This record gives sequence, structure tokens and C-alpha cells, in this order.
Amino acid sequence: QVQLVESGGGLVQAGGSLRLSCEASGRTGIAYTMGWFRQVPGKEREFVATINWSGRSTYYADSVKGRFTISRDNAKNTVYLEMNSLDPEDTAVYVCAGKRTWIEVTGQKYDYWGQGTQVTVSS
Repeated sequence: QVQLVESGGGLVQAGGSLRLSCEASGRTGIAYTMGWFRQVPGKEREFVATINWSGRSTYYADSVKGRFTISRDNAKNTVYLEMNSLDPEDTAVYVCAGKRTWIEVTGQKYDYWGQGTQVTVSS
């Protein structure tokens, strides 16, 4: 019912910046919590950031706080992740997710998931 497609990944040098986008289609009239997660081979999926339906509430993982910013433009059905001061440890597949509620939003129980976009940070 809801499809999420990420874009904006790529190769960037350490200290650089990228902006990821996640566009939703389908039941885009629904007010969703939106989140970003990242996946590294051999590790469990990690929460990165989340934003509520209005865009006024956000949470960030400690590892990215102060460097990453999540935002959304509901008119464009899009959520963004601005990533600054990137480090090789940020290399991962970044995945967009949607959730119907604003509870347990830093956990893994989201309702819709995208396929992800690769971010590679070189040293």
C-alpha cells in the first residue's frame, strides 16, 4: 500500500556531506512517522533518525547526533536525511521506513521499508 524509494547515496570522502531522499507513494495521505536506518554486513540494522508526521519532533542515534538532520516535506511526500562530517564508520546501506504511530520510534518495528541506498565514505 505504501512504497518507499530512497535516492541520493553514493561515494563521498571523509568529512564530506550527502543528502538522502525517500519518496513515498501509495497511501500518501496517511500521517506517518518516518525513520532512517542503516545496515552494515555482519551487523544488525541500526536506528539512525526519526521524525513525526508534522516534522516537529525528531530523535537521533547518539552516533549521528549533531551531524545528521532529518526533515520532511509532506507536500512532496518526501523525507530527507542530511549527513554532514561523514566518517568511514557511516558507510552502510541507508533504508527509509514508515510507521503508523509515534511510539517506540527508535526501535525496529516499522510498517513499511524501502530497499535502501548505498553510502560509502572513503578515508
